Amino acid sequence: MGIYRIEIDNDSDLVHLIHTTGADERSFCFFQRKSRMLSFFISNVDFRAANALKQELLSRGGDAIVHRCAIEGSIPTSNVVILGTLKTLEDLSDKLRSMPYWGLDGIRSGLVQAISSIGIRRWRLNIPDREDLELGGRTKVMGIINVTDDSFYSGSRVDGPERCVEIALRMHEEGADILDIGAESTRPGSSPPSQEEEACRLIPAIAAVRREIPRAIISADTFRTGTAEAALDSGADIINDISGGAFDKMMFPLLAKRGNPFIIMHARDVPGGMHHPVSYKDVIGDILAFFSGQILKATKAGVNLEQIILDPGIGFSKNAEQSLEVLKGVASFSTLARPLLIGHSRKSTIGKVLGLENPEDRLEGTLALSAFCAMKDVALIRVHDVAENIRAVRMIGALKGEGI
Repeated sequence: MGIYRIEIDNDSDLVHLIHTTGADERSFCFFQRKSRMLSFFISNVDFRAANALKQELLSRGGDAIVHRCAIEGSIPTSNVVILGTLKTLEDLSDKLRSMPYWGLDGIRSGLVQAISSIGIRRWRLNIPDREDLELGGRTKVMGIINVTDDSFYSGSRVDGPERCVEIALRMHEEGADILDIGAESTRPGSSPPSQEEEACRLIPAIAAVRREIPRAIISADTFRTGTAEAALDSGADIINDISGGAFDKMMFPLLAKRGNPFIIMHARDVPGGMHHPVSYKDVIGDILAFFSGQILKATKAGVNLEQIILDPGIGFSKNAEQSLEVLKGVASFSTLARPLLIGHSRKSTIGKVLGLENPEDRLEGTLALSAFCAMKDVALIRVHDVAENIRAVRMIGALKGEGI
């Protein structure tokens, strides 16, 4: 059973939720009136608890979408969507203190955490020996630099430290908040290099950028502890791990010792199976469960929770439809109260939607998603085209009242 926030933006979203829970389709008009309230999705709720939640919410002016057979008890569990004002849901959580049965105690603790996370919109991450990284407010931009010859987008490839410095200088001048340097292609069908080969490409590039741009914040894109440690020694500030710490069991102890910020990305079976098709009953719920598990492992190893950033991994172990579902559901990740990174730039999801086979043609789609992320208060976006994406983010910021 998991609980997370959802947003019902239109009638199609509401219809989807009615189908997902198995509610009577004739109830649409009743729920439509309350669809602008705060909404939370809860999976696999005991049918008795589902009925109790609905009755308690109705008595307070809220509501709950439950399976049409829950009231008669002919199903054991139901997915539930609860709807209410903040005051309604706080009152509900207080009432659930006196109802520690049918799993309602677990629902209460999850609801309290989800409600408390709503107001967390700003974070301060400590960068050892450098100024803190503040996330929240304006969506920040991470520029992608790949010291490889086979990344899926040719425009991100650089050959050697000198060229890496050129690109890094340009991105820094354009306003990139973070420079993300990697030396391993993650395109479908790519062959992973050995750790030695990865380090030979990555470490000199990071060291060169650090020398030339002392104040830049540099992220090292690697899932190997040995490479990560060498990158930190050479001037990297952040470790961006596409396995979220799942590939190399020594990654968390390293980050606990060094204290640098760490990006946990969701993907399955890194590196070999990360592009294989995956079936999800609930893609957002599964990603949240992965994040929760990896955060627990990290903090048990001594990693500071305040140093963790989350990336749901657009395009990794997800097809285009699943990736779009994740993008639409970015508000759901607020439940964990950590800053969110979205890496969507020129990816195949854009190509699928727009019918564009070549990543070179996907800039407009990328900018559209960047604007969406900025409107949804995503803390950080990872992109190939820094100047263009910063302009898109600034326009959205102006519309949101962040000034001109």
